[in-house]
Formats: sequence, structure tokens, C-alpha cells
Amino acid sequence: MKGIQRILVLQHLEIEGPGLFKQFAEERDLKIEIIRLDKKDNLPKTKEGDLILIMGGPMGVKDIGSDKYSWLKLERDFIRRELENKRPIIGVCLGAQLIASAAGGDVEILKYGYPPQELPEIGWSQIFIDKSSSDFKAIFEDPFYVLHWHGDRILLPNKAVLIASSARCKEQFFRIGDYAYGLQFHIETTEAMINKWIKEDKEFVFKGLGSNGQEFLREENKKYSDKTLLKRKLFINKLFELLEHKKENF
Repeated sequence: MKGIQRILVLQHLEIEGPGLFKQFAEERDLKIEIIRLDKKDNLPKTKEGDLILIMGGPMGVKDIGSDKYSWLKLERDFIRRELENKRPIIGVCLGAQLIASAAGGDVEILKYGYPPQELPEIGWSQIFIDKSSSDFKAIFEDPFYVLHWHGDRILLPNKAVLIASSARCKEQFFRIGDYAYGLQFHIETTEAMINKWIKEDKEFVFKGLGSNGQEFLREENKKYSDKTLLKRKLFINKLFELLEHKKENF
């Protein structure tokens, strides 16, 4: 079997691009094609050697069927077919939710506190690996802080294997079979990307963190973005390593 040669990026919003995944591809001379579904680009025809990377966005699984995001159902159907074809897939945030939904799962609004109330998870916090998972053990030996930016939690399908959780949201990192990984958190962000999110998504920031949320996130960005960069790159490399190994032995 061929290794991964091309990355097909399903992108849903200008500011939520592939970030570090694009850097990874360029460093390894992998072809990368960006499909802007929000701009009515057609879903791609896949072939051996392709990996599908599904990015985030403000829309969600509950928007499937709406006129505003008419392409979401087509995208989920596409993902379902590619899961059946055992095509390597990585989903980030919305992408992870779509993978779970395509495999029979769902989402619900994330709640916190007593009594539980709707509250997004926004900002940098640690994720904790499930003790039964060994593939990512080395990366999680020291505390691993990642960026969260979501208002839903994933309800995993029965076939999913949970790999890591945060204190606020259990379903942070999972796999389905040997060929699909879902990340509720954002591993791909650069410092410039995050600062743009803070500026352009201020209403969501206020909802999760209050009126001082933007300044709080800017300070966190300075603290964690560079500090976690190497580990986040190692994480991306490990994902590709595992997916390539599985395909070569299929």
C-alpha cells in the first residue's frame, strides 16, 4: 500500500484553516488541497494515498439539514463513505463531531456547574490520557495543555475508543477503527490564528469567559502557544505515523 501522499482539507471557515497540519505537509513534501465547503466547493474524489483532514467551524451536527449549512449533510454522508472505505481521517472540533455522527454518535450542548448550565469550554487546559492507551503515552508523560474552543460535547458511538479527556469534557480525543481520529481540542493553531479567533469570535468568548475573556485568552496564548508547539507537532507526527502504519499493513 502507498503511504500518505496527499492531504484533503475540508475547511468550513476562513479563519479555521489547517495551521500546523499545513506546515507538517510542506515539511514532508505532501500535497495539500483545501476544499472550502462554505464556498460551495465540491467534495473531493479520494484515492489511495489520501488523508482527509476535517477542520472546525461555528456550525455543528445539529445544523445538519438547515438551509444555512446545506452542505453539512453531504459532508457527513461523504465521511460515512470514507469510514467504510477505511480512508485515513483526522477530524478537529467540528470535524471530530462529524466523524462521530457519521459513525452513529451525536452531540449535545456542553454544561457545567451545579445545577448544570450551558457553558462553552474555551482556553488552554490539560487533557488526560486513558490508562489503557499506549500509542500516545510518551506525549502525555508530562502535562499536555491544548486549546479548547467549543460549546458542544460529543456523544461517542459504541464503536469509538476514548483516548483522552479534559476536566470539563470527557470526549476530547478518540478513534474509530484504525483509520479515523477525532480531536475535540485544537492542535493545529498558531499564535496568529488564535489572536484572530479572539478578535473575530468575541461573542462566543464572552459567553464562555465573561467580559474580560479576550484579555484572559491573549495572556494564555502568550503562555501556552509557543510552550506547547513542539509537543503539538509531535502529536501531529504521531497521528500520521499511526495512520500510515495501519494503511501499509492493511
